[in-house]
Amino acid sequence: MLAGCGTLSASGDDERHIDVGTTSAPSTLDPAAAWDGSWELYRNVYQTLMHYAGTSTVPQPDAAKSCGFTGADSRTYRCKLREDLTFSNGNPLDAAAVKHSFDRVLAINAETGPAGLLDSLEKVETEGDRTVTFQLKRPDATFPFILAAPATSLVDPEEYPADELADPGTLVGSGPYTLASYKKGSVAELERNSRYLGDAELRNDSVSIRYFDDSDAMTDALKKGDIDVTYRGLPPDRVPELEKTADEKGSIALSRVVMPEIHYLVFNPEHEYADSLAVRQAVAQVIDRDALVRKVYGRTAEPLYSMIPRGITGHTTPFFDRYGEPDPDAAAVTLQTAGVTEPVPLTFWYTTDRYGSVTAREFEELERQLEDSGLFEITVKGRKWEKFAAAYNKGEYPVFGRGWSPDFPDPDNYIAPFTGARNALGTPYENAEITDELLPASRRKADRAGVNEQFSRAQDILAEDARLLPLWQARQYIAADDDVAGVEWSLDASTIMRMWELYKKTSW
Repeated sequence: MLAGCGTLSASGDDERHIDVGTTSAPSTLDPAAAWDGSWELYRNVYQTLMHYAGTSTVPQPDAAKSCGFTGADSRTYRCKLREDLTFSNGNPLDAAAVKHSFDRVLAINAETGPAGLLDSLEKVETEGDRTVTFQLKRPDATFPFILAAPATSLVDPEEYPADELADPGTLVGSGPYTLASYKKGSVAELERNSRYLGDAELRNDSVSIRYFDDSDAMTDALKKGDIDVTYRGLPPDRVPELEKTADEKGSIALSRVVMPEIHYLVFNPEHEYADSLAVRQAVAQVIDRDALVRKVYGRTAEPLYSMIPRGITGHTTPFFDRYGEPDPDAAAVTLQTAGVTEPVPLTFWYTTDRYGSVTAREFEELERQLEDSGLFEITVKGRKWEKFAAAYNKGEYPVFGRGWSPDFPDPDNYIAPFTGARNALGTPYENAEITDELLPASRRKADRAGVNEQFSRAQDILAEDARLLPLWQARQYIAADDDVAGVEWSLDASTIMRMWELYKKTSW
């Protein structure tokens, strides 16, 4: 992280309390129903068997005392739990509760849930109160990473039914914090969990997470001292202002992180025109990523030419290699060759709140670029995240925009979640070479540095199909009052904020 300084200090009566602002509100409190930004809350209130310690990208035991593969085929994975684990309500967190947590994700199989992430899991077995064994359908060296993802949050069997989602107001976990109160879309109040047993060392006693619909309102709240930290949704055009104020007044710190977070377009071939390879490839030939980033995101993003971002093993640039610089004339030839001679009507959908208010400007710029080519007639529509996500999971949109922060820092997690009959996008994308050959071959390799061949080929296939169109990679800025410390330790390897790392210098 690179840090500078800047504006008005936050104040509060409780020096052991932190106020955090974000534009990424949870869609649900039940881990079985969310494969999205809800994980930012889950990481702090639920516990997983594994986690990422410090700046490590290698999963380490958390609720588990130890975990590992047994045998040489990477198909049996066994964990031994810590002793005396309980949920925040005092109920035991034992092997049966772990099995229940995994089984219900698969049994409920929620449209918006993470069941697809557990595709390689065949069954969960228990031995006594503390031993859990995961039998896999096939070798999968990424399984320890999955156990560190909030998708596998551990839940109390008494509070979370085996075959249906919990009551919308229910949240009982075993993580560092308890959810003291929650107002949907507004605020989550977290308090230190006195029953917590795990690796996290809490540097504060409580955290308020305030959810903002408007990025500028969040920035203004920071400057006024109403919040101590902003994470996700800081508007790009406010970054220079904060940097300037930092130089002049020095009481807000601005930290920059090069993120493995990507943003992209999804084409649903169940809709007219989006089903045309020529149309999708023509869009890929017209879009000018450099202009998009320069006009909308400035220094907070960089152009992206693959679904695997820079900094992740196996990254290549297949969309640049195949389509080159933006070329409307080449796109016209692509369409004409396919017999398309009239401007193509397409509707692009985006979420108005999940990634910050600036997303509207991004889609306005995409509309301008495509219509200026004379080849497309674009309609842009936006919805708040909850309705937006429900609709794309039902296949309602021909083209829509998504962002992706990794479940775990491995190239597998930029390919597998988007392919197959059941994926994180609600839009089936079946390619046998990827799902039946390349991914299984890569998962047999415990050394993740040795998977370049498989993922290079997978990226080439994605570029040829143009079902998924990468746009940009994030450079995330975290703005915090200068009295707040721990920012540099607050993000784990999957770029989820660990609230327990934040504290006020005056409190220590």
